[in-house]
Amino acid sequence: MVSAELQNDHTFAPHRSSDAAIFNASAGLMDNAERERLASIRNIGIIAHIDAGKTTVTERILYYTGKTYKMGEVHEGTAVMDWMEQEQERGITITSAATTCSWRDHNINIIDTPGHVDFTIEVERSLRVLDGAVGVFCGVGGVEPQSETVWRQADKYRVPRIAFVNKLDRVGSDFFMVVDMIRKRLGANPVPIQIPLGSEENFEGVVDLIRMRALRYDEETRGALVIEGEIPNDLLALALEYREKMIETVADFDEDLMHHYLEGHNVSPEELIRAIRKATISLDVTPVLCGAAFKNKGIQQLLDAVVDFLPSPIDIPPVAGFDPNKSGAILERKASSKEPMCALAFKIMTDKYVGQLTYLRIYSGVLSSGDRILNVTKNKKERIGRLIRMHANDREEVSEGRAGDIIAVLGLKFTSTGDTLASEDAPILLESLNVPEPVISVAIEPKTKADEEKLGMALSKLAAEDPSMRISVHEETGQTILSGMGELHLEIIVDRLKREFDVAANVGRPEVVYRETIRGSADGEGRYVRQTGGKGQYGHVWLHVEPLEGHQTFVFENKITGGVIPSEFIPAIEKGVVEAMSSGVLAGYPVSNVRVTVFDGSYHEVDSSEMAFKIAASLAFKEAALKAGLALLEPIMKVEIVVPEEYLGAVTGDVSSRRGHIILAEKRGVVHIVETHIPLANMFGYATDLRSLTQGRATYTMQFSHYSEPPKSIVEELVANKK
Repeated sequence: MVSAELQNDHTFAPHRSSDAAIFNASAGLMDNAERERLASIRNIGIIAHIDAGKTTVTERILYYTGKTYKMGEVHEGTAVMDWMEQEQERGITITSAATTCSWRDHNINIIDTPGHVDFTIEVERSLRVLDGAVGVFCGVGGVEPQSETVWRQADKYRVPRIAFVNKLDRVGSDFFMVVDMIRKRLGANPVPIQIPLGSEENFEGVVDLIRMRALRYDEETRGALVIEGEIPNDLLALALEYREKMIETVADFDEDLMHHYLEGHNVSPEELIRAIRKATISLDVTPVLCGAAFKNKGIQQLLDAVVDFLPSPIDIPPVAGFDPNKSGAILERKASSKEPMCALAFKIMTDKYVGQLTYLRIYSGVLSSGDRILNVTKNKKERIGRLIRMHANDREEVSEGRAGDIIAVLGLKFTSTGDTLASEDAPILLESLNVPEPVISVAIEPKTKADEEKLGMALSKLAAEDPSMRISVHEETGQTILSGMGELHLEIIVDRLKREFDVAANVGRPEVVYRETIRGSADGEGRYVRQTGGKGQYGHVWLHVEPLEGHQTFVFENKITGGVIPSEFIPAIEKGVVEAMSSGVLAGYPVSNVRVTVFDGSYHEVDSSEMAFKIAASLAFKEAALKAGLALLEPIMKVEIVVPEEYLGAVTGDVSSRRGHIILAEKRGVVHIVETHIPLANMFGYATDLRSLTQGRATYTMQFSHYSEPPKSIVEELVANKK
């Protein structure tokens, strides 16, 4: 099996090339019918900050593509994609929902992702398997904190994007301000291919800069009828200016267009679409469109842009992974039904009618009902039950899934999020998902004896669905500890326990998940020797510990030479280190960001055992960690507060009282934006306090930023409380 370090390497996230054509020539692996089928697929996600209008955009897409015959509304709790009761009540998206629709003879698989930071894993796992994305931005708020988070996630997986500036009918909306923010805050290269026709309450439609036409939307047909006309005289100069900018920017990435443009020829819409598509897929530009989804304006052109500019499965490189039989060897799978089957499980969902559904992105080959396949990650054989194409929580049974498809499967017993499924005779191990560490935890216990057994079963099902949720048992109290990404995340889990599993539970006060780490490097010796008459116990280990930079929290290395410790005891040593790290050294909090190297020791031919080496390793780690010096770390949150000017002083004073550090304060329109770093421990109940301070007129968003050392007095208090 491939080492954890290799699996976590991000080298093999899908990489896009500047010349997509080279991927279309999967020589001899597909006929014309197969090529046309793949070329007509778009696997896209809708990503954005909370309340930018993602779900409303998706609902309009489903309406105009004929998938639904009634427009669902988030504020009415009737949005098709927000099918969970909690989503309908709160008006937010919690879980990513998948659906399929058709536009211009293209099949579009859409995943509507959450915007709330507590559900970042939903965005992460969706972007991992998508070929393209639509970033939705509020025309008033522009690039907001979670917009940055999801954009960076898309950067990590090199996902081509188009941007849609929504809510241009709102007071204070400014399309050109948002374009500027996309450039400055996200480091993107936004290229408007439309500009607004009118503004705020007078917003009528869009000006198409590619075809140089004004598009208005008929209100009687709920925007279904698009009325095309001449560009108004007062907008013509601005439209010509932005068309010129668009051509100049795109021509930098297309030699044919550059020659045509420099020679003074008129550039046709077809030439522009081809060049913009090429530059979008290579991540050189981000086309920007505009509209107002709630008022049914701009959605058809957004669908056109998805078809015209975002990649199909054959426009992107073959998926790359490791050969599990040869550690480190790299394999590829092209998007073709004739290649061996290869898929990634990116989401688990429990359906009360059909059981556990596993969502798969099929990268290559064909998957049919009844097939026997290999879960390469766990080295377990699986049998495919039924195959289902999902529309939110409605199901349509199909006989097979092919390369390029996103499909749900019934019947998998061992598969969890991030696992690779492949043909038994041609295994490949794809990069798994990067799951964020929880920052907050609560104690949870069943209310009655009858709930006790149900609670364990329900929590294990929810944990299978949500990798960012962790369950553990407190060593001293025996309490079940539930850890997650924020207060809302834990609140939703408890709510789901009651509604979906009929489990009543008592929940403790939320607690911050602190961490311990080491300050320097040191060696430690662990010796476990017991002689009790019969066979004894003997384990002797020398470990070296040092701080670890970057996203990895733990790396274990074996540098034993000459057989001083037999290789069969090395896994037990690693296990002993992991257990010692989980229980902490300084104050009982998990230790992270540590590289541990076993470099020496000794063994006894008769008395040595795995248990002895595990205990010796635990003792050695604790000794080395104490020598290296320990530090306590607390989670620091990035908090963005939007506040009217008259309350600015009160809000900044309150931030200081919470040990907050202001990193940016700027005026945007009639409000002030205050960006701060505040310890999570001081953010409980902040929503209520902020409402009181500002008479309910300020809002805030919060996301995890980093871990940092708290003041000495707080460390002393935390250590004392643990004793």
